[in-house]
Amino acid sequence: MPDTQDFTKKTEVDIAYYILSHAGQTMYYKDLVLDVIEKKHKPVQSLSAAISEVYTLINMDSRFHYEGEGQWGLTEWNPPETKRHTRSSSSTSSGSSHAANKASRRKEKLFESIQE
Repeated sequence: MPDTQDFTKKTEVDIAYYILSHAGQTMYYKDLVLDVIEKKHKPVQSLSAAISEVYTLINMDSRFHYEGEGQWGLTEWNPPETKRHTRSSSSTSSGSSHAANKASRRKEKLFESIQE
């Protein structure tokens, strides 16, 4: 069933949200971004620049969740993380360095997937 909506006045991230919410499952970032560009009917001079621009917007929007291996889904599909409180201050400092390492690895993976 073809979409009857006019996407030309919507933002790229709103279109991406629409696509994912109707798909009901994660999508590979290039497929998602190309679908956004197609629905937006946006003139594209450089496809790689357009992919990068839309990918960056999705990455910065909290409605989207990176699932790994180039797959993106919606944050609302994932249960919120619960945080445990510990009494020891040493575990808190090691926990924050662990979180920093995890964030650094995530950024590296995102950068690698953009380069593909």
